[in-house]
Amino acid sequence: MFDRRSFLSTATLATLGTVFAPRMAFAKAATTKRFVFIIQRGAADGLGTVGPVGDSAFTHQRGALAEDFATGAKLDAMFALHPSMAHTAMLYGQGQALFAHAIASPYRDRSHFDGQNVLETGGAGAYQVRDGWLNRLLGVVPTQDARAIAVAATVPMALRGSHEVASYAPSALPAASDDLLQRVAMLYQGDSQLHGLWSEAMATRQLTSDLGQNGGQNAAATGTLAAKLLSPADGARIAMIETGGWDTHTTQRQRLGQQLKGLDAMIAALQVGMGPLWDDTMVLVATEFGRTVAVNGTGGTDHGTGTSAMLIGGAVKGGRVVADWPGLKGSQLYENRDLKPTTPLDAFIGGAVASHFATDPERTMAALFPTSGGTAAIEGLVRA
Repeated sequence: MFDRRSFLSTATLATLGTVFAPRMAFAKAATTKRFVFIIQRGAADGLGTVGPVGDSAFTHQRGALAEDFATGAKLDAMFALHPSMAHTAMLYGQGQALFAHAIASPYRDRSHFDGQNVLETGGAGAYQVRDGWLNRLLGVVPTQDARAIAVAATVPMALRGSHEVASYAPSALPAASDDLLQRVAMLYQGDSQLHGLWSEAMATRQLTSDLGQNGGQNAAATGTLAAKLLSPADGARIAMIETGGWDTHTTQRQRLGQQLKGLDAMIAALQVGMGPLWDDTMVLVATEFGRTVAVNGTGGTDHGTGTSAMLIGGAVKGGRVVADWPGLKGSQLYENRDLKPTTPLDAFIGGAVASHFATDPERTMAALFPTSGGTAAIEGLVRA
């Protein structure tokens, strides 16, 4: 299984397609902390993930979409977790999962493309910033040798920028034979630059060689793959995983349940794969915006504003929901249709990574969210 993609500037390698791997020199990292960003592309329904069952308007506004929470895990007097996230509920009970609700980036329109750009660049508006906040984080963490990888076919916007990153993703192409790999190794033996790149690629291949032909094709396998790339002592410290399918305009109850089941399996696989390193791991789950409070005529919801986000991992000070709850009555909604955002997603992310990597919160916010207007990082999200 030697199927990955990356942007590699070396023309010789580029002509040989996906058989060849990206630059992956994960050396001399000074921190044991691991950070994973799982992006939910398509606007995940925060009200359908963490249900405000204690709000008297919830059942009226949500109808059938509220029924699943009768069997979901109660998080506190106000909130319950969707029953498809059983493993995450267990982690919450162990103090290793935290949810933020009524949260949003500065973006207030409802375009997926623009909203994802704001989420990934850390700008106040779409296309105001040209690189990604996750790439800029590499310049903030306490080592110049920090490395990041995208578990995706291409490098997402959040990881693009001046710091070098890599990507790894399975493909449908046949696996390269051992004979071909040996011939290429011999071809590059005398080239100091390409020989180094090839050696790094072979090391990454070894990490993932036992995932099987379908490795990475489902959520659990993707979690396992990410853990394999993060676990080595000289491996990546930061990873980003792309997930799609969250745009539930129709038949949301069934579709969202399946999406959350996959997300839960991915998180469980990450935990198992990280082993003892899970104690130093933080996983952020976030989406570009939420969905309407009211259900539409096809059993789904439309593009909204406020939503929920998650922090999961052994490093998280969990077992709680962070929310300044605005309410779900008609008069309490944003533009009479959406969950009103009361918590800035920028401050949530900035506070989480600053505490996790023990960096200065103000400096971290300034680097990750340069147009945030001095928004203060939310503190107290990580175990002391």
